[in-house]
Amino acid sequence: VLGFVIGLANGFCVVVSQRFGARDEAGLRRCVAMTMLLSLIVTAVATAASFLGTEPMLRAMNTPEEIIGGAFTYLRIMFAGIPIIMAYNVLASILRALGDSKTPLYAMVIASILNIGLDLLFVMVFHWGIAGAVVATVIAQLFAALYCLRAVLHVKVIHLKKEYFRLNPEIAKRLLGLGTPVAAQNVIIAVGGMVVQSVVNRYGTLFVAGFTATNKLYGILEIAAVSFGYAVTTYVGQNLGAGLLDRVKKGMHSATWIALLTSVVITVFVLIFGKYGIALFISGTAEEVSISSQVALHYLNIMSICLSILYMLHIYRSALMGLGDTIMPMASGIMEFLMRIGVALFLPLIIGQEGIFYAEVTAWTGAAILL
Repeated sequence: VLGFVIGLANGFCVVVSQRFGARDEAGLRRCVAMTMLLSLIVTAVATAASFLGTEPMLRAMNTPEEIIGGAFTYLRIMFAGIPIIMAYNVLASILRALGDSKTPLYAMVIASILNIGLDLLFVMVFHWGIAGAVVATVIAQLFAALYCLRAVLHVKVIHLKKEYFRLNPEIAKRLLGLGTPVAAQNVIIAVGGMVVQSVVNRYGTLFVAGFTATNKLYGILEIAAVSFGYAVTTYVGQNLGAGLLDRVKKGMHSATWIALLTSVVITVFVLIFGKYGIALFISGTAEEVSISSQVALHYLNIMSICLSILYMLHIYRSALMGLGDTIMPMASGIMEFLMRIGVALFLPLIIGQEGIFYAEVTAWTGAAILL
């Protein structure tokens, strides 16, 4: 669901960055207004579909009975917050498309601190458990959305008027033409991840705990790659709009080297200190912690060694999006899906549970080669 929301927001704002680069202020305002209008419609549909699909999807993923109740609680509250999550991602994408990546950063830093504080209050003091954790997340996202909204309203070049919010079929078609493939790409990738999770769930809760701990750290490993991706999409889109194609090529060259060097530094750091990060996410008896930690560390090391592939994948995919090509990125999402589920379903049959650890890096490799 998050992949769908974020994909649409990023796809919509490719047009915004191109109009900004071309100094087409009227076109920019219409694009921003249509982005907001379409996002509102999509939010209503996504929220309804998410509520209806919660139970069937959790059952289809072989979720163990001892943790399915907590999963229901978490997802129902999170899905109620989809309008807030959509608002933040759209507003943040608009700001990035205009060259302002600092405001979304400030919003997330403050929201993260708020989230941690509310986690401690709701879980440790009020004893709300899983519900407390997710309510804290939604409240923090609301703050981030309001912070970005305030910034968007103060951007003079936007200055939206009521007439801009009338449905413009031509602009709506252009926005959906770019946003839908990106959203579809993210959904396809996420579904592949759900298939992998359904296989992981068969190995019991200790294996699930270790696998999930690594996935939490994976989110941190990928942050720089995602950030470079946002920068490349905006940079390429703005320079394409301005007709500065040589700058596009130079920017891609620089982005590639920066991404590669960053991935190497992160890899070294994780290989040395990864075990300490894993310890933050695993609890239980000494035997349970030992088993889950071994699973987590082995999986983390495999992903870390292949991290440069993931970083190149984000650079290639984001550059194509900035150029207005969201079809090939969607095709790469299909490639990721096929590689991920192919390895997850069949490699464990040959080498046992060890095989599941290679699903992710194989998916990155297939998609990066295609792009």
